[in-house]
Amino acid sequence: MFGFFFKLGVKHILNIEAFDHIMFITALTAVYSLREWEKVLILATAFTIGHSTTLALATLNIVYVPSALIEVLIAVTIFLTGLANLFKVKEDFDPRLHWIKYSIAMFFGLIHGLGFSNYLKYMLGMQNHIVVPLFAFNIGLETGQIVVISILLAFNWLFLNKLKIKQHDWNLVLSGAAMGMALLLIAERMPALINGA
Repeated sequence: MFGFFFKLGVKHILNIEAFDHIMFITALTAVYSLREWEKVLILATAFTIGHSTTLALATLNIVYVPSALIEVLIAVTIFLTGLANLFKVKEDFDPRLHWIKYSIAMFFGLIHGLGFSNYLKYMLGMQNHIVVPLFAFNIGLETGQIVVISILLAFNWLFLNKLKIKQHDWNLVLSGAAMGMALLLIAERMPALINGA
C-alpha cells in the first residue's frame, strides 16, 4: 500500500495535470542558483508541511473549501510568488526575510494541499485506514517536488554559468512567465468561481 500511494504522489506532481503546482515551484525556485539548493529545499519543505496539513484535514473531511475557490487561490499564489521575486535586489537576504519566505511558502502550501485533496479522496475510496496512504502520498509529492526543483536548478546553472545570462534577467524571465501563466489561469478559473457563488 505504501509503495502504491508513494508512486501516486510522485506521478501526481510530475503529471501535466499538476501544471499549476509546477509553475508555483518554478516561481519559488526562480531567484536561486544551484549553490543555494539548501535554501530551496527548506522552502519546498515548508511548502510540503503546509500542503500535508490541509491535505490530511480535507481528506478526513475536517476542512472543506469549494474547489473553484481553491483553484483560483492556487493561481493567485503563483502570481504573488513571481511578483515577490521581482523585488529581490541583492544577493544577501536578512535572515528574518528568509523566515518570512518560509512562512509564506507554508501558508501557500496550505492552499495547494486543498487542491490535492479531491484527487486523493477519490483514490482512497472506501479504505478504513488512511494514515499510511496519506503519509506515502505526501512523501511521494515531496519526492516529485525535489525532482522538479533539481531540474529547475540545473537549468538555472546552465543559463547563469554556461550561457552567462544575468541572474536578474533570468529571474525576470521565469517569474514573468509564471505570473503570465497565473493570470491566464485566474481568468480561466474565475467564471467557475463566480457561477458557483
